[in-house]
Amino acid sequence: QAATVAELTAAFAGGATPKEGGITLTAPEIAENGNTVPVEVDAPGAVAIMLLAAGNPTPGVATFTFGPGAATQRAATRIRLATTQDVIALAKMADGSVVQAQANVKVTIGGCGG
Repeated sequence: QAATVAELTAAFAGGATPKEGGITLTAPEIAENGNTVPVEVDAPGAVAIMLLAAGNPTPGVATFTFGPGAATQRAATRIRLATTQDVIALAKMADGSVVQAQANVKVTIGGCGG
C-alpha cells in the first residue's frame, strides 16, 4: 500500500522535525527519461537515508542503512519518476535528529506509466 510523503516522513523521523542542512542531494534539473534518473545523497554522520519521489504513485523509493563500519554515509542510485516532481532525501543522524534536502526534477518522458 502506498503511503503519503507526510506519513513516510513521520515514520522515518520518529517524531523529530526534519531540518535543512547537513545533507547533500544531487539530482539532474532535467531528466530526459524518467525511467532512469541518477540520484546521489551524501549525509556525513547519518545512520539511515530515505529517498522519496513526491509525485510517484508510490512515493517511497529507497531506504539505506549504515552500520558502524561504514566508511561514508553516501548512497547513489537510479530511480524512476512518473512526472516532473520533487525528490526528497531525509537522513536520520546518530543523535536522533533528522535533516532533509529536496530537488525538483523536470521529467520530459515519464517513467511510471507517464
